[in-house]
Amino acid sequence: MTPAPRWITDTAPGHSEWYIQRFREMAANGDDLFGEGRLIDAMVARSARVLDAGCGPGRVGGYLHGVGHRVTGVDVDPKLIEAAQTDYPGPHWRVADLAELDLRRPDGTREQFDAIVCAGNVLAFVAPNTEAVVLQRLSDHLLPDGFVAVGFHTAKLAVETFDAALTETDLSLDLRLSTWDVRPWHDDADFAVSILRRA
Repeated sequence: MTPAPRWITDTAPGHSEWYIQRFREMAANGDDLFGEGRLIDAMVARSARVLDAGCGPGRVGGYLHGVGHRVTGVDVDPKLIEAAQTDYPGPHWRVADLAELDLRRPDGTREQFDAIVCAGNVLAFVAPNTEAVVLQRLSDHLLPDGFVAVGFHTAKLAVETFDAALTETDLSLDLRLSTWDVRPWHDDADFAVSILRRA
């Protein structure tokens, strides 16, 4: 069994409730919460199977479901999954630790996806030294021509740490951007969006 993720060990009591309320207030204010979803939507065919890995309260997966994709969302925090079910009904929301991810169909075969999106600093909140394990678990759920999109602030997770973890998986870097709205990568960027495919 893997250690508890930092989302659980490194956050204060009430953090989940604060996080849920923060995004509900942003939605009520008309803030744009769906930039990640728009990029993923542009990269896949219609009615794609998409996994929202570390889905939080559901904003990315909810958007992708709303534009016609078949979405499953997973998060280690039951409170966030409950909020996703309330705020964005439609996708299949599940509680799961990404380091132990093993989604199965009723016939026992592993679920596979055209795209997997891992937004919102998810990789910075997994258990220490499990980044490679998580990335390989995501790869295991990827269809042959699919991709994984991972975004994080470089102050929360160093690009070098991410790239080192990547070398321990069967994924490779296909493209790196500095934002979800497709701005080019540069070495002093404070955010990284990495598009990964199987090597």
